[in-house]
Amino acid sequence: MEPRRPNFSSQSERAESLQEILAERILILDGATGTWIQGQDLSAADFGGEEYEGCNEHLVLTRPDVVLAMHSEYLAAGADMVETDTFGGTPLVLAEYGLAEKAFEINEQAARLAR
Repeated sequence: MEPRRPNFSSQSERAESLQEILAERILILDGATGTWIQGQDLSAADFGGEEYEGCNEHLVLTRPDVVLAMHSEYLAAGADMVETDTFGGTPLVLAEYGLAEKAFEINEQAARLAR
Protein backbone atom coordinates (compact mmCIF):
# COMPACT_ATOMS: atom_id res chain seq x y z
CA MET A 1 0.00 0.00 0.00
CA GLU A 2 1.44 3.34 -1.05
CA PRO A 3 1.53 5.88 1.80
CA ARG A 4 -0.66 8.91 1.29
CA ARG A 5 1.28 12.08 0.73
CA PRO A 6 -0.64 15.31 1.18
CA ASN A 7 0.50 18.10 -1.07
CA PHE A 8 0.97 21.31 0.90
CA SER A 9 2.33 24.44 -0.66
CA SER A 10 3.72 25.92 2.54
CA GLN A 11 5.08 25.06 5.93
CA SER A 12 2.24 26.97 7.56
CA GLU A 13 -0.31 24.79 5.74
CA ARG A 14 1.49 21.66 6.98
CA ALA A 15 1.55 22.99 10.55
CA GLU A 16 -2.13 23.95 10.41
CA SER A 17 -3.11 20.54 9.05
CA LEU A 18 -1.07 18.80 11.74
CA GLN A 19 -2.76 20.84 14.46
CA GLU A 20 -6.19 19.96 13.08
CA ILE A 21 -5.40 16.24 13.00
CA LEU A 22 -3.88 16.33 16.51
CA ALA A 23 -7.08 17.92 17.80
CA GLU A 24 -8.97 14.85 16.54
CA ARG A 25 -6.70 11.94 17.39
CA ILE A 26 -3.33 10.69 18.59
CA LEU A 27 -0.80 10.25 15.80
CA ILE A 28 1.59 7.32 15.65
CA LEU A 29 5.27 8.06 15.08
CA ASP A 30 7.67 5.61 13.47
CA GLY A 31 9.88 3.25 15.46
CA ALA A 32 13.54 3.08 16.37
CA THR A 33 15.72 3.97 13.39
CA GLY A 34 18.95 2.53 14.77
CA THR A 35 17.32 -0.75 15.74
CA TRP A 36 15.70 -1.11 12.32
CA ILE A 37 19.01 -0.39 10.55
CA GLN A 38 20.88 -2.89 12.73
CA GLY A 39 18.41 -5.54 11.61
CA GLN A 40 19.32 -5.03 7.96
CA ASP A 41 22.70 -6.82 8.13
CA LEU A 42 24.50 -3.99 6.34
CA SER A 43 28.19 -4.17 5.50
CA ALA A 44 30.88 -1.52 5.81
CA ALA A 45 30.47 -0.93 2.07
CA ASP A 46 26.82 0.02 2.63
CA PHE A 47 27.96 2.80 4.95
CA GLY A 48 30.52 4.04 2.42
CA GLY A 49 33.56 2.20 3.78
CA GLU A 50 34.99 0.96 7.06
CA GLU A 51 35.66 4.49 8.29
CA TYR A 52 31.91 5.22 8.16
CA GLU A 53 30.61 1.90 9.45
CA GLY A 54 28.00 2.56 12.11
CA CYS A 55 27.28 6.10 10.93
CA ASN A 56 23.59 5.58 10.23
CA GLU A 57 23.22 9.18 9.10
CA HIS A 58 25.66 8.57 6.22
CA LEU A 59 23.26 5.96 4.81
CA VAL A 60 21.07 8.76 3.45
CA LEU A 61 23.90 9.43 0.99
CA THR A 62 25.26 5.93 0.43
CA ARG A 63 22.08 3.80 0.63
CA PRO A 64 19.02 6.06 0.31
CA ASP A 65 17.09 2.97 -0.81
CA VAL A 66 17.58 1.44 2.64
CA VAL A 67 16.38 4.59 4.39
CA LEU A 68 13.35 4.83 2.07
CA ALA A 69 12.54 1.17 2.74
CA MET A 70 12.64 1.87 6.48
CA HIS A 71 10.24 4.80 6.16
CA SER A 72 7.94 2.79 3.90
CA GLU A 73 7.85 -0.15 6.30
CA TYR A 74 6.96 2.06 9.25
CA LEU A 75 4.21 3.78 7.25
CA ALA A 76 2.89 0.41 6.05
CA ALA A 77 2.85 -0.76 9.69
CA GLY A 78 0.54 2.14 10.57
CA ALA A 79 2.79 5.05 11.49
CA ASP A 80 1.29 8.42 10.63
CA MET A 81 4.65 10.18 10.56
CA VAL A 82 8.31 9.31 10.16
CA GLU A 83 11.34 11.05 11.56
CA THR A 84 14.53 11.77 9.68
CA ASP A 85 17.60 9.54 9.95
CA THR A 86 19.53 12.32 11.71
CA PHE A 87 19.90 11.33 15.36
CA GLY A 88 23.65 12.05 15.14
CA GLY A 89 23.38 14.55 12.30
CA THR A 90 25.23 17.35 14.06
CA PRO A 91 28.69 18.49 12.95
CA LEU A 92 30.05 17.48 16.36
CA VAL A 93 28.89 13.86 16.07
CA LEU A 94 29.64 13.59 12.36
CA ALA A 95 33.19 14.83 13.02
CA GLU A 96 33.86 11.44 14.63
CA TYR A 97 33.62 10.04 11.09
CA GLY A 98 35.30 12.98 9.35
CA LEU A 99 31.92 14.11 8.03
CA ALA A 100 31.37 17.36 9.93
CA GLU A 101 31.38 19.40 6.73
CA LYS A 102 28.60 17.20 5.32
CA ALA A 103 26.15 17.87 8.16
CA PHE A 104 23.89 20.14 6.11
CA GLU A 105 23.93 17.82 3.08
CA ILE A 106 23.14 14.78 5.24
CA ASN A 107 20.32 16.51 7.10
CA GLU A 108 18.84 17.95 3.92
CA GLN A 109 18.88 14.55 2.18
CA ALA A 110 17.40 12.85 5.26
CA ALA A 111 14.53 15.35 5.24
CA ARG A 112 13.93 14.75 1.53
CA LEU A 113 13.81 10.98 2.07
CA ALA A 114 11.47 11.22 5.04
CA ARG A 115 9.18 13.59 3.22
